[in-house]
Amino acid sequence: MKYDGFALITGASRGLGMAFARALAERHCNLVLVARSAEPLHALANELRRSTPISVVAIQIDLSAPGAGQLLTEQLSNGEIPIELLVNNAGFGLRGEFRGLPIRQQLEMLRLNNQAIVELTYSLLPRMLERRQKGIINISSTAGFQPIPFASVYSATKAFLTAFSLALEQELRSAGVAVVTVCPGRLGKNGNDESELCARAKWAGIYQSPDEVAEDALQVLANGGGLTVPGALNKFSVFAQRLIPRRLVPRLLAKFS
Repeated sequence: MKYDGFALITGASRGLGMAFARALAERHCNLVLVARSAEPLHALANELRRSTPISVVAIQIDLSAPGAGQLLTEQLSNGEIPIELLVNNAGFGLRGEFRGLPIRQQLEMLRLNNQAIVELTYSLLPRMLERRQKGIINISSTAGFQPIPFASVYSATKAFLTAFSLALEQELRSAGVAVVTVCPGRLGKNGNDESELCARAKWAGIYQSPDEVAEDALQVLANGGGLTVPGALNKFSVFAQRLIPRRLVPRLLAKFS
């Protein structure tokens, strides 16, 4: 069975991925939802099928596994599911001393935050370029703008992703692919969560809702792509660190940590 174009969202079963899924469903975009947690993934897919007139395909896969990006691309090709928008959202972060964190988990973070994104983007691009509408949204982080002690590998993965995404934006501009690099700060929870964290977030402006970040990214996509740092305080912090000698930034962050 042939479908119209789809938006593929990785890490779609929770948080920012779920926010993108709902925002795109409201825009009547067909969706491919990808996650490694089956139960919440299929629950979201069923919810969107009931509430919107779109096609929703749910694929359970662990993108941190070697070759997973290529395997996913083959599944989409065999199912004749063309991708017009790729949202590289899957990823996770670890906090703690580098020497104290299990190396297995740190290498898994490298594979998911970087290798899987490069592999999936590379594998999907040839067929995406055949589509009239096409775009890529890469979810990085403000953590990628500076080295962060006690999150050393995580901040390094986001620095890589930001650099890769911004370079890719220029390479693909002539091909008509809009590439958005999203660098949010700390995120709150989905929905109407009234926890102390979310209340403090609204007051301080530090934490943002996933819905706000998704809407911001989709607006940048509609405007042709580019770098976006959602939130006034996040923008200010990224700008302010440019005024501090680079060698001092890790020392200051280590004290805060």
